[in-house]
Amino acid sequence: MDYKVRDLSLAHEGGLKIEWAERHMPVLMLLRRKYRDEKPFRNLRIGAVLHVTKETAVLMKAFKDAGADEVLLAGSNPLSTQDDVAASLVEYGIRVYAWRGQTPEEYYWCLRKIAESLPDIVLDDGADLHALLHSEYPGVAERIVGGTEETTTGVNRLIAMEKERVLKYPVVAVNNAYTKHMFDNRYGTGQSTFDGILRATNILVAGKVVVVAGYGWVGKGIALRARGLGARRVIVTEVDPIRALEAVHDGFEVMKMIEAAPIGDVFITATGNKAVVRGEHFQLMKDGALLANAGHFNVEVWIPDLEKLSVRKRLVRSNVEECELRDGRRIYLLAEGRLVNLTAAEGHPSEVMDMSFANQFIAAKYLVENKHLLKPAVLNPPLEVDKMVARLKLESMGISIDELTPEQEEYLKSWRAGT
Repeated sequence: MDYKVRDLSLAHEGGLKIEWAERHMPVLMLLRRKYRDEKPFRNLRIGAVLHVTKETAVLMKAFKDAGADEVLLAGSNPLSTQDDVAASLVEYGIRVYAWRGQTPEEYYWCLRKIAESLPDIVLDDGADLHALLHSEYPGVAERIVGGTEETTTGVNRLIAMEKERVLKYPVVAVNNAYTKHMFDNRYGTGQSTFDGILRATNILVAGKVVVVAGYGWVGKGIALRARGLGARRVIVTEVDPIRALEAVHDGFEVMKMIEAAPIGDVFITATGNKAVVRGEHFQLMKDGALLANAGHFNVEVWIPDLEKLSVRKRLVRSNVEECELRDGRRIYLLAEGRLVNLTAAEGHPSEVMDMSFANQFIAAKYLVENKHLLKPAVLNPPLEVDKMVARLKLESMGISIDELTPEQEEYLKSWRAGT
């Protein structure tokens, strides 16, 4: 079997991590057991570009158990791969092309291995695989049954592809499922972002001024957790007036980044855009300011500007680079500006990835079952699937909820009853 990972001798340790995730992902494990006999992915090849974590491993094993002829996995970030997990997956029969600390050239070599395997279903996190297939492997893209996308950034890229009429296969925007973005993006990223910051720095958040760039679901979660950890002030910067207004009414300060720059102790970007924190902001920051990114790519903290302003750089802790400016001030860049929660920590808790990856599995199954009916487009997951995932999650937590009585159902359908 063809693969490339760091060290196969790490497989036992990775297997223990995967076991831990399996114990905390009851919904995905239920699906895995249910379709082990039915084999809905029989005679199909699954190609995935996702963060190679213990949670992703549970999803890959679910596809393998559900009959997929081959399952291939590459990392969606050069620094997020857990090498022991990658090794354990190889032992399970999954073709993995991922190791922590890849160069850009190595990263795209791994993506090309997925593309050249001629996958039937593709799963992506950020749309790098989708973009590569359409730009370099159009013939492969034309034969693909369908794909899924895990992130807001990736969905935005796919929508742009659809608008330009270049999209060659249907893609389910798993990110748009309520049980994904409301929980994964908000609670998962909110917690794991600070997990990464604290593992890298061991700072005390209480008493600090935290600046959060962006108030989408990710930014909301980060701001909420900053408040919970005792931050003295939580400042939100936004370009969307509705989100800015929401942040104000949620009790956060809102201002421009140029105004927040000299105030903040910790800056966290979560916008999906480039150059959100840049040279004009670096020049105003206080000595010791920390820069972290929770958006998908390492472009939100604009590193070219930081490098121009720096006279000296050194790695002072794992995942902490000290950038000394001309006037002696020091600014600390965490995790090379990449996803701090996956580079400096382990990513989202298994409990939230349980819902996200249950949606991935169901979306892939939906694409297979409807392959002759679907046209190239970005598709939202059905609300019924969302509710099913939520119901299963509640049941796994021992929580039951009310059901509508027949009379209540009839009342909601009627227009005749009034005051």
